[in-house]
Amino acid sequence: MPETFGYELTLGGRYAGVQEWVIRPDKGQLVARVQTDFSGALPAGRRIQESRMQPQTFVSAAYAEAEGQSRRPHFETIFDERSGLVTLRQGKDEASQPLLTPHHDPLSLLLWLRASEHTPEDTVRLVGGVVHVQVLPDSSVHGLPAHVYFLRPGGAYVYVEAQEPRRLLRLIQPSDFGPVEATLNLERPRSAARPDERGADRGAQRPPEKPSERRGGQSGKPRRRGRG
Repeated sequence: MPETFGYELTLGGRYAGVQEWVIRPDKGQLVARVQTDFSGALPAGRRIQESRMQPQTFVSAAYAEAEGQSRRPHFETIFDERSGLVTLRQGKDEASQPLLTPHHDPLSLLLWLRASEHTPEDTVRLVGGVVHVQVLPDSSVHGLPAHVYFLRPGGAYVYVEAQEPRRLLRLIQPSDFGPVEATLNLERPRSAARPDERGADRGAQRPPEKPSERRGGQSGKPRRRGRG
């Protein structure tokens, strides 16, 4: 059965938009589609991400990003095990390289963390490099116990519900404007047109400050312009 999750975005405690997740099976694969609408404290804009992955391992089969109202991806990665190639498309440019090891993408990585019982510190390969997963002390969001992971480079924090259904309770990513928090709405998804309906859990524990590790970029964060 498909799963749907809604998140409220905040920047420095101020409303900054909404994010909607839909996770569904499709032709033997798992598909995650995430639509993020920025507003309020962030410049208005829309980003759509879609990942196709293996349902048991969450290894990525394809990943794409689109910006604004366009449905045409401005960035796309295809992992073709039959040909043994990784194909990257950005705008009109296209390049391929050998697929030597399984990869994750920004969405499949989050769902892999969600599915892991308590992921040990590990290194995960993404296109263009690797992500180091560091386990931090457990915390809570909305009063729910959560496992906490720190991803570097990029400096993102991931809060995963400790008990079933092991939802992604909070995601924190650096941006050009400061750390942007996406906090799960437990009641119902909120509309980007209703900034007055602000219910993020302001009092939940914040991650420990790691100034030296907050530099760098993480794929999928808010940007002033398109991917650069």
